[in-house]
Amino acid sequence: MTSGSFDDLVAEAASAPVAGWDFSWLDGRATEERPPWRYSELLPARIAAAGSVLDVQTGGGEVFAGALAAAHHRPDLIRATESWEPNLALARRALAPFRAEVRHSADRDPLPFDGGAFELVISRHPTFVDWDEIARVLMPGGAYLSQHVVGLETNRELYEFMMGPQPRDPVPGTERIAAAVAAAGLDLVDLRYQESRLEFFDVGAIVYFLRKVIWTVPDFDVERYSERLRAADSVIRDEGAFVSYSRHALIEARRP
Repeated sequence: MTSGSFDDLVAEAASAPVAGWDFSWLDGRATEERPPWRYSELLPARIAAAGSVLDVQTGGGEVFAGALAAAHHRPDLIRATESWEPNLALARRALAPFRAEVRHSADRDPLPFDGGAFELVISRHPTFVDWDEIARVLMPGGAYLSQHVVGLETNRELYEFMMGPQPRDPVPGTERIAAAVAAAGLDLVDLRYQESRLEFFDVGAIVYFLRKVIWTVPDFDVERYSERLRAADSVIRDEGAFVSYSRHALIEARRP
């Protein structure tokens, strides 16, 4: 556990920059198990085999740039989308060496590309998936490969600690994904599910995480949640960590 008073830990985390999708600020302060399929390690070979690739909701472009750098061959057409302006600037900088065009696109807007434009579409932790749009921009035989955060269940332990009991999803997340894939006219090639242990070793790590992963507690504010943060601080000091569980799915779907 990182030493420090409650006030100092919270103040430090509240002032830390949270743009992009780099979680290195949490090194030594939080840990998360990784799903066994290792999504980022799957990407380079798939990218190398494609003539065109789109990364939807690329964040700061870090994951996509790493995969492009590791690919032994790069597609002729490389595109990405991102909705949040601070991330957009980071993604354009990260992906510039690969001649990748990053377009601003709201998460729920139609993808700004022609139909059948891409042999491969990827996305890591999209906040919203429009399966009809994924199917539209894939060329026949093209594939979608993604790691999703699964619905209302991921980090339930953390967000219910902060907000109290929340509604449950009546349909399991993987069943919902499979149904959505089929409804969009795509063939489901692979669907795997994993629960991964997430440990926070100081309250500052929780503050930073909730500021960065904004959908976990949508109205999060340090002052608004000060009482619950103090309770989390007590749990960590008594037990050594606050434990939650992320839920992920690996999805591969193909356009017939």
